[in-house]
Amino acid sequence: MLVFVLPFLAFPLVGTLIASKRPRNPTGWICLAVGIIWMTMLISSSYGAYGVVMRPGSVPFPAAIGSLGEWMWAPAIGLLGIYMILLFPDGRLPSRRWRPLAWLSGVAFILVSAGGALTPGSMEGLPGIRNPFGLEKYPWVADATLSLTLLLPLCILASAVSLVLRFLRSGGEEREQIKWLAFAASIVGLGFSSYVIPGNILPDDAGGADPLWQNLMEDAVTLSFAGIPVAVGIAILRHRLYDIDLLINRALVYASLTATLALVYVGGVVGLQSVLRTLTGPVRPAASSAAGVGGPALLPPQVRRRKDPVRLQRQAARGDGPGYPQRRSGGGSEQDRAARPRFVVATPRG
Repeated sequence: MLVFVLPFLAFPLVGTLIASKRPRNPTGWICLAVGIIWMTMLISSSYGAYGVVMRPGSVPFPAAIGSLGEWMWAPAIGLLGIYMILLFPDGRLPSRRWRPLAWLSGVAFILVSAGGALTPGSMEGLPGIRNPFGLEKYPWVADATLSLTLLLPLCILASAVSLVLRFLRSGGEEREQIKWLAFAASIVGLGFSSYVIPGNILPDDAGGADPLWQNLMEDAVTLSFAGIPVAVGIAILRHRLYDIDLLINRALVYASLTATLALVYVGGVVGLQSVLRTLTGPVRPAASSAAGVGGPALLPPQVRRRKDPVRLQRQAARGDGPGYPQRRSGGGSEQDRAARPRFVVATPRG
């Protein structure tokens, strides 16, 4: 629950900061509105689930309040995915030719919101509970809403094209501002792709539960949404604006290095298991784990003892390690005893 709350808290916080510093720029107000809408959706969905599923009848109007999530997602997506991109970073459209897109997008997500609120049938957030505001006599509302919903991805794609054209025509500070938003959006897109594509390709567990890596990736993608308002705030307020190139270079270097190390590690483990399987037969799980994380255990005992840093430190403290004369009685040759360092302890004179 906390994973879903933290990212969307960044939107109202950053939006309030931008609106207080740049009140004429609508970007801050958009961030503030998106944060309020998402938090309202989260609270209403939890309220409805509590009153319908967990403790039926414990709270008033659970279905009516829980139905807010059936339509409030549309204005949030429209403001964040369309208008923030169209108006970024100066709060104005790239040119007058983009006004039809702005009007079409507004009409589209308003109609989708109205259709979601009036669609009859069972609600997705509350399975088995029918929409209390649904028009049961007009089942065609669901089909019309679905058709209008297809306009939103097209409007988002057109807004992204406008941002690319603005970037190509810009220079100086405006170009750096667009880089910040593009970098944050690319992180979200990359994480979402790495979560959705393997989930559709790899088979599910037999028990039907999501694997651990899928849950972790879902949490990481959710947390990455917090990077969008942070990047927008840095770009609008121009705080450390020109550090974006250094940030991108480091991200590319670290990502490529991590991928290379992962490939080398996986290739080494697989290759070593293949060699052991060829020499000794099927590799047992214990041997497989040792091959992956216990590489030094394959060294000869003499080399392991010689390479062990803890052993070397203990031998150095005792003075009987390699290169040290033997301290035991009769130990070492005459040359070793002659070369043994002599320590003189100074005592205070009385």
